[in-house]
Amino acid sequence: MENKTKLLAPIINQFTIKAPVLEVKPLGNGLINDTYLVKLEGFKEPSYVLQRINHEVFKDVELLQHNIEVVTNHIRRKLIDQGEKDINRKVLHFLEAKGGKTYYFDGKSYWRLMDYISDTVTYNNVTPEYAEYTGAAFGSFQAMLIDVKETLGETIPNFHTMSFRLKQLQEAVETDVKGRMKEVKPLVDDLMSRSEWMCQAETYLKEGTLKKRICHCDTKLNNILFDKNGQVLCIIDLDTLMPGFIGSDVGDFLRTAASTSNENDKEYENVSFKMDIYKPFVRGYLSKASFLTDLEISLIPFSACLFPYMQAVRFLTDYINGDTYYKIQYPEQNMVRTRNQIKLWKSVEEHLPAMKAFIDEIRK
Repeated sequence: MENKTKLLAPIINQFTIKAPVLEVKPLGNGLINDTYLVKLEGFKEPSYVLQRINHEVFKDVELLQHNIEVVTNHIRRKLIDQGEKDINRKVLHFLEAKGGKTYYFDGKSYWRLMDYISDTVTYNNVTPEYAEYTGAAFGSFQAMLIDVKETLGETIPNFHTMSFRLKQLQEAVETDVKGRMKEVKPLVDDLMSRSEWMCQAETYLKEGTLKKRICHCDTKLNNILFDKNGQVLCIIDLDTLMPGFIGSDVGDFLRTAASTSNENDKEYENVSFKMDIYKPFVRGYLSKASFLTDLEISLIPFSACLFPYMQAVRFLTDYINGDTYYKIQYPEQNMVRTRNQIKLWKSVEEHLPAMKAFIDEIRK
């Protein structure tokens, strides 16, 4: 621990901090960024969270931080206007480095420092109750941002663009670098048979009937901070903030939270869609997302279909390409993941009438 403190204190000192660094220790087990908790001399509680930004994933750090600054500053102004008394617990705050930016480049890595929000809880187990909390939290988050004047950039270009993912699959099919096409052709044909329907949001965008909004694009229960009384404080992990269809936040959450199994389960008969998670999530979401158009609301069930389909396309593309993107523990894992997500997608499709009926019911 002493080595971490000695190593990272000079980086922390590049930011305008309120006291000398006492201790730095790892925080959490994030898959993308390295995160540390920072304690200062004279303070009992930690003061800051230090992160090393993974610039292999987020290649334009200036854009990344600009998006976050635009959104957090906008939410902060809204909270002030609403008379909120505890603003620093309701929105993230990033410190400026000595150069005036909210990040520091040490010649090899990019770093950022944010205020630590104390006495908070995060949850991983999605129950119906917490599905509703999640829907309401992200619905409120999107609603706060509908009047942001500045256009955000894409921190990961084409992250949730279905036509782009299908193009990647087609390119993999054509090159077939590992000679796996004979094995997977039925799966490719199955996926391609639904390609036009799965790109309908982009078609509506071209027609001008659907627009992109600011989306979180990583909608998970554990990206919400709760206080000790179970009340939602704020949304965290803002790296994937970017323009997108509202279905990105709906479908991304339901793909994992409303599946009866995880994406690595080889027992495909275990995989189905959980309406007891879908219903409370959508109820919470629609209770706060009053800005939605009729078309956006009608596309909520479609979004639940789209994301397991998109993930199946991505896993299969990687399998055909020789497993170059997703980490695998055994040779067939991306194939297992593909079949798993196809099973989930088809389970969602079976529930479409009930999903639409539920939305009609709560809208009354």
